[in-house]
Amino acid sequence: MRRRFRRTGGPGNAVIASVTVVALCCGMWLLRDGTGAHSPPQPSAAQAHTGAGGHGAGRSAAAALTPSAPDRVRIPAIDVDAPLIGLGLTGTGSLDVPPPGRENLAGWYEAGTTPGETGTAIIAGHVDNADGPAVFYSLGALRKGSTIEVDRRDGGVAEFTVHAVEVYDAREFPDAKVYGAADRPELRVITCGGDYSPTTGYRGNVVVYAHLTGSH
Repeated sequence: MRRRFRRTGGPGNAVIASVTVVALCCGMWLLRDGTGAHSPPQPSAAQAHTGAGGHGAGRSAAAALTPSAPDRVRIPAIDVDAPLIGLGLTGTGSLDVPPPGRENLAGWYEAGTTPGETGTAIIAGHVDNADGPAVFYSLGALRKGSTIEVDRRDGGVAEFTVHAVEVYDAREFPDAKVYGAADRPELRVITCGGDYSPTTGYRGNVVVYAHLTGSH
């Protein structure tokens, strides 16, 4: 999935300027299988946003941390424990993606917010590759209240709590909602999802919304 970014609204806030839809994974494994029998889990309507704006997800928001690059992401509920690499922009201004051959690898948009500082930090990874499931294959199975931990280069760990998990068709992707500036430390974790076509692969994206609730 590649989307064009620009910095706006102050340091650390990344917002979409325009969109080019190139999947984080076009379902190479499922395309090879030809049946779609191994489709990754998708979030239920119960995991979508509510009027609480994320504050009702069991833990209140914590104070922002100073900026520090992340090195690793852990999501215990779905057995994710993966290193992070910095993602920049391609020559066409789109967000680059992690190498698909390294299934247990995710990336973060390093020109934007660092996880834990005020704003919207972005982590992205493949759902699968030609050999099978990749780092965020089970992302759609996350539930509200789940914990995401991000190891930071300053030696600290930023702890986030999930307050929504949603899936969007690529043609109706809500750029401002997903990538817009936030007045507290927030995190988005993104992979492919939605309907699957044997011809074109996944037709959308799963997006996890989380906010900072602690650190150690």
